[in-house]
Amino acid sequence: MSLASLFGVELPIVQAPMAGVQLHALALAVSNAGGLGSLPCAMLDPAALGRELAALAGGTRHPFNVNFFVHVPPAQDAAREATWRAALAPYYAEFGVDAHAIAAGPGRQPFTKEVADVLDAIRPAVVSFHFGLPDPGLVARVKSWGSKVISSATTVDEARWLERHGVDAVIAQGIEAGGHRGMFLTGDLTTQVGTLALVPQVVRAVRVPVIAAGGIADGRGVAAALTLGASGVQIGTGFLATAESNASAPHRAALASPGARVTVLTRLFSGRHGRSIANGFTREMASAEAEVPAYPLQNALMLPIRRAAAASGNPDRLNLWSGQAAALTRPRAAAEYLETLVREAGEALARRDG
Repeated sequence: MSLASLFGVELPIVQAPMAGVQLHALALAVSNAGGLGSLPCAMLDPAALGRELAALAGGTRHPFNVNFFVHVPPAQDAAREATWRAALAPYYAEFGVDAHAIAAGPGRQPFTKEVADVLDAIRPAVVSFHFGLPDPGLVARVKSWGSKVISSATTVDEARWLERHGVDAVIAQGIEAGGHRGMFLTGDLTTQVGTLALVPQVVRAVRVPVIAAGGIADGRGVAAALTLGASGVQIGTGFLATAESNASAPHRAALASPGARVTVLTRLFSGRHGRSIANGFTREMASAEAEVPAYPLQNALMLPIRRAAAASGNPDRLNLWSGQAAALTRPRAAAEYLETLVREAGEALARRDG
C-alpha cells in the first residue's frame, strides 16, 4: 500500500515530529501543502496538548500525525543525580540558574490512558510513537478510532517487533537521523546502521509499508529512498530550518554554519542517545557521558541550561539536534520546501529511468 493511500495524503512525505523546536504551526503548514504534518507531544501536559490539538483540527481538513514518546520512567538514583548536579554546577552558575530550584523527577511522562483521553476528542489520522509502543490496550484503543499507528525502528529486529505488535507502517530510522534514536530493544550503538543499509533490509523483513528516515533533506534523498523500496520518507532537519519551526536563533545559525557538518551521538542532553551538532558542551563533558542519569532524568537537569542558552544566544550549551544532511537545508517556508522536494525527486527518478 502506498503511503498516500494509507494516510490519505497527497505526498509520501512525513514531517518528523521535533519536540522542543516546533508546535502546531509547522504541522499545519505541511499538512495543508499535501504532506503529513506531525505534532510532537512529548513535552506537552494535557492542557497544552488539548490546545495544540484544537489548533490543528481547526486549521486543516487534511490528515495529521501526533507523536508520543514511550519509555518506562526510571527509578531515582539519588547518588548519580547528586554527582551530575555537581558536574553541571559551573553551567548553572554561568546562566544564574538556581540548581536547588530544579525539581527532582523525570519531567516527561510517557503515553498514558490520560493522554489517550485527550486524544479521543480529536482522533487524529495518525498516531506515532518513539522508543517502541505503549501498552497493547492503549494501542488497541488508538486503532479503534480509525487512527493509523506507526513507530520507529532502528534495526530489522525492531521493525519485526513493531509489525508483530500491530503497527500500520514502520519508520526505518538510519543512524544519520537527527534528534533521539528510536532504539528500544537494545541500547547497543554497534547495532545501528545507515539509512541506505537499513531501509532495504526492513522492506524485505516486514509486510507493512516502510518510511525511510535519516539523512534525507532533498529530493535526491527522497528518490533514493523510494528506489530502495520505501513507501515514503520522514524528514526532520530540513523542516527545522523552515519559517514555521520554533528553532531558536542560535540553533538556526548552527544549522547554516560549517559546524553543522560535524554531528555526534550523545546522551549528555537527555539521558538517551540523540544526534546533535557538536559544540562546546559535547566536547567539554564527553568524558562524563557514561555517568549521566537515565532518560528523562538527565533531560530535567539540563533543561534550565538549554533554555537559558537559547535565550542568551549561546549555541555552545544547546542541544543542537540535527541530522547529517544539515548542509543541504536552507531557510524557506515549509510549503516551498515540499514543492522543491517533489520537483527534485521527480527529476532524480526521471534521470534514473531515462
